[in-house]
Amino acid sequence: MPMHVWRRLREVAGPERTPARNFHLANLLALHAGVLNSVGFVATATYTSHMTGLTAIVADHLVLGDFRLVALGLLAIASFVAGAASCALVFNWSRRRGLRSKYASVLVLESSMVLLFGLLAERVTWEHRTWLFIPVLCYTMGLQNAIVTKASDAQIRTTHVTGMVTDIGIELGKLLYRPSRSDLAPVVANVGRLKHHLSIVGLFFGGGVLGAFGYLTIGFYALIPAALWLLIIALPPLVADFRDWPAPPRP
Repeated sequence: MPMHVWRRLREVAGPERTPARNFHLANLLALHAGVLNSVGFVATATYTSHMTGLTAIVADHLVLGDFRLVALGLLAIASFVAGAASCALVFNWSRRRGLRSKYASVLVLESSMVLLFGLLAERVTWEHRTWLFIPVLCYTMGLQNAIVTKASDAQIRTTHVTGMVTDIGIELGKLLYRPSRSDLAPVVANVGRLKHHLSIVGLFFGGGVLGAFGYLTIGFYALIPAALWLLIIALPPLVADFRDWPAPPRP
C-alpha cells in the first residue's frame, strides 16, 4: 500500500480529530451502516438501526398483546444500548492508556463481529434465528453510532437519518428564504453542513442498495467486504500502538 494512502487511513481513525477527518470517517461508516441495515432488513424484516421504529413496535404490540414481538423489540433496543456501552468501555480503556487506537479499537470490534456474522450466519438453520440475528446487528449498530458520536463530540451520527434529513430541510429553507425588508440581517444557510448531511444520507442510501443487492445475490456473505473495509480503516492506529508498545498510561 502506498505510504500516502496508509497515512491517510491512519488519520481517518486516528486519535487526532478534525472536522474533516470526522466527516471522512462518518462518510465511510454511513456507507457501512447502510449495507448492514439493509442486509438486516431483507433478512429479518427489521431495520436494526431504527430505534424510534423499534420503540414504537414495542408500544404497539404491547397494546395488541403480541408479547413475542414486545420481547424481541426490547432485546433489540437493549442490544443497541449494549453496543454503545461497549464502545464507551473500549474507548475509555484505550484513552486511559494513551493509545492511538482509542477509536480504531472500537472499529476493530465492530468489523470482527460483522465478519464473523457474515461468515457464519448462513449456517444457522434455527427456526427462530431472528432472535440471534437482530440482537447481533443492533449491537454492531450501537457500536458504530457511538464511536462517531464520540469522535465528533456528538455532532455527527451515521445511522440517525431522521435528524439529518430534518437538518437538510432547515438549511434548504434558509437558502430559499428571501426577506421582504432590506434593513434586516439576511438569513444565512450553513452550506457546509448541508453538504455534509447530504453526503452522509446519500452514502447511507447507497450502502442500503449495495446491501440489499448483495444479500439477494450471496446472502450474509455480502457483509464480508464491508467488514474487511472497516478493518482496513482501523488497522493503521493499531499497528502504530503495537510498534510503540508498551505505552505509558495516562491519567
